[in-house]
Amino acid sequence: MFSTIVLAYDGSDLSKKALDKALEIAASHESRLEVVHSLQNRAAVFGELLFSPSEDYEEQYLSHTQALINKLNEELSSESKAKATLLIGNPALTIVNYAKEIGADLIIVGSRGLSETKELFLGSVSHNIVQHADIPVLVIK
Repeated sequence: MFSTIVLAYDGSDLSKKALDKALEIAASHESRLEVVHSLQNRAAVFGELLFSPSEDYEEQYLSHTQALINKLNEELSSESKAKATLLIGNPALTIVNYAKEIGADLIIVGSRGLSETKELFLGSVSHNIVQHADIPVLVIK
């Protein structure tokens, strides 16, 4: 039923739970599993002011995120049809566009990620994925 599954992963407890479910579904359908993490620019806008993090912070953020992807790929090494990929951009739109590009037929995402405060102001990544995806989305609680 599903040939290619995209899992949105941010390292939160719910995304780890979603990973377990994605592996289960992928195994039962013999699907390819693409685990993706989207790295977003950490600049903040307050009114007309733009605050950008220092270069050191950006390098540490990228290094930490790449370490997360490397760890995921180690964990997935026993799964022949699974891999983790780092994407750059707005998480919801980047994940939806990536799913389209690779011809995915299911997106799996945790209902909440690492930042509940961000969700209050911008809307959750999972909500935006559900709103913009043209394929089924499984939200894990």
